[in-house]
Amino acid sequence: MTDLFDRPPVQQQPPSRATRTGSRDRRAAKKRAQRRRRRAIIIVLALVLVGGAGYYLATNASSLLGFSNPFAASDYDGQGTDPVAVTIEPGSTGGDMGRALVEAGVVKSVNAFTAAFEANPDAASIQPGNYTLLTEMKASAAVTLLLSKESKNEMKLTIPEGFTTAQVIERAVSVTGRPQAEFEAAMADPAAVGLPAEAGGNYEGWFFPSTYLLEPDDTAQTIVSNMIATTVANLDSLGVAPADRQTVLVKASLIEREAKAEADRPKMAQAIDNRLSQQWTLDIDAAVAYGLGRPGTTITKADKADGSNTYNLYKHKGLPPGPIASPGMKSIEAVLNPEPGDWMFWVAVNLDTGETKFSTTITEHNRYVAELRQWEKENQ
Repeated sequence: MTDLFDRPPVQQQPPSRATRTGSRDRRAAKKRAQRRRRRAIIIVLALVLVGGAGYYLATNASSLLGFSNPFAASDYDGQGTDPVAVTIEPGSTGGDMGRALVEAGVVKSVNAFTAAFEANPDAASIQPGNYTLLTEMKASAAVTLLLSKESKNEMKLTIPEGFTTAQVIERAVSVTGRPQAEFEAAMADPAAVGLPAEAGGNYEGWFFPSTYLLEPDDTAQTIVSNMIATTVANLDSLGVAPADRQTVLVKASLIEREAKAEADRPKMAQAIDNRLSQQWTLDIDAAVAYGLGRPGTTITKADKADGSNTYNLYKHKGLPPGPIASPGMKSIEAVLNPEPGDWMFWVAVNLDTGETKFSTTITEHNRYVAELRQWEKENQ
């Protein structure tokens, strides 16, 4: 037999006191960790329950408790009551607009307006400007009204055909309330406002007659630039080459100040071309008056004989040094499309109606002049 069975059995030693103490400590630490985890889970669940209940209560307080919910975006119910002016500044966000409307008493809360603004896909197209809205409006109704053209109080600058530069600036000052000095300062730099080089620094004729819608932040420079840009755009649309722009405006300005009826403009344009081709003086009273700074009806024989006036087309052949007013589209089109004919003269025989008669000979012209003198005699 092997001696494996001859050895005495191995005796199991009882655990030491230190070993027993370490085991108890580990078990206690494990239990403490488990208790901490349970407490953490309980706290999280409690917070979720309390938060959910709080949210439910906040969003449903008015129906559950019978009072106005301070957490909800308060809003008016109606379409508004009294008119009120509101200004939407350039670059305003929905929140900016909401604050302006709350301050004006239009909507009840910024949150209500912001929500209505975000819900309307067209709201981003609301333009800056002055608006007339109503007090105590439902926020969605306020957004709708801001998008309508009827509510916007647009500042309009209307420049009639035949206005001179001085008249244009005077009108711009009166409409915008900006000092004349601001416009003069803007015009001191022709390149900055886009005046074409062919104008030679002369603004006359380059402020296109039209109605301009002005924004709150439009400066004098912006206004001047827009009027010039409109002239350039219209000339370009008619195919006028840059080198011909000034000549076209000069001729059109003469027609603008002389013609009363639309049908007379193409005839007048042809008569001007006929006289220029024959190297005749143009004999246009409106140009003489412009050079003198006076109305055309006050021109005298002495004025027509004054060669010091460079705009005196009785003494100086060819076109005047520049336009004498801002011509409209009809006058410009007449210059570009004159009515074929051999007219050399024209005269208004009735200053009330503007009836104008054209002639090819001086004899015929003098007869029409006599007709004018008779009208003047009868209407003194």
